[in-house]
Amino acid sequence: MKTNGNNSIAEQMVIGITMGDAAGIGPEIIVKALADANIRRAAKFIVFGMNEQLCYAADAAEIEPFWGRHQHEKISREYPYKVVVADYDEYSVPSWVKGPSNLAGEASIRFCLDAIDAARDGIIDAVVTAPISKTGWKLAGADWPGHTEMLAACCKSKRKVMMFIAGPLKLALATIHEALFEVMHKFTIGCVFEPIDLLNDALKEYFGIDKPKIGVAALNPHAGEGGQFGDEERRIISPAISLARHQDINCLGPFPADTLFLRAVRGEFDGVVAMYHDQGMIPVKLLDFEHAVNVTIGIPIIRTSPAHGTAFDIAGKNIANPAGLKSAISTAIQMAKTKKAHELAHANTTST
Repeated sequence: MKTNGNNSIAEQMVIGITMGDAAGIGPEIIVKALADANIRRAAKFIVFGMNEQLCYAADAAEIEPFWGRHQHEKISREYPYKVVVADYDEYSVPSWVKGPSNLAGEASIRFCLDAIDAARDGIIDAVVTAPISKTGWKLAGADWPGHTEMLAACCKSKRKVMMFIAGPLKLALATIHEALFEVMHKFTIGCVFEPIDLLNDALKEYFGIDKPKIGVAALNPHAGEGGQFGDEERRIISPAISLARHQDINCLGPFPADTLFLRAVRGEFDGVVAMYHDQGMIPVKLLDFEHAVNVTIGIPIIRTSPAHGTAFDIAGKNIANPAGLKSAISTAIQMAKTKKAHELAHANTTST
């Protein structure tokens, strides 16, 4: 079997996909996404999950199983299949469970931990995570509230940032899951500089933009209007931008958020840094809710995810849309290829 280019199946990128919460829509969207022949032609795939749940989802969607199955203890980059399920048959989540549970939470944690190890060991080139239940993880006694924190801890990365892609918009968040009135207590020059710095690196390494231009959002209305509506722009955001510019990062701002995202979508900026969760997530989800992708940057492995959740309310009904997972898979493949090309170019430069 050949790829779209001249490489053999053995030379293709290998993408790991974690099933997420087995009681959610993860199994269904994985089956539907990988049933797309165009997706399967683009890479090889290892699904970290439960074969039983995937078979149920395939049966409901009237899709013939198209994957091989192996024990999860023996995963390998050299599977002779386009798609293989690393099966965790020691777990079984009853079909009537349609909400957070200890069992499904524990299983989804195992999928993620093993996929991270596989990425760090070079067995897979990227990790795509289907949605998990943060409540399920808490019930299972997880040490982390979600994927981002787990990834940073397992990769021993002191810095991590959530990045989102929606159509032409690439956006990083300065603060994440903070109550709005609590943002002020964690709003520092460092927390603004970090996403600027990591977004700049990501745009170069993963998206092939040699000299990214980054727009930085203000926190307050009208960028503070000269201090009338707050002074965080002067005290915190502008110094962070100056620090970044001293490190040869092309970033500008702070700009009023009500116009910055439109300017970025029209091509004025390669990336945007938003100051708080909803300031960034509203334009992302308004622009392209079904295809929006979450990317963790600042860690040494590639991780993407659809920007939606477990959707327990529609699980098992065969109505879940796989578009977000398809976008996350396509983004992971693109990032892995660009990273590999970047590393080869760097190696050639240093060897001459």
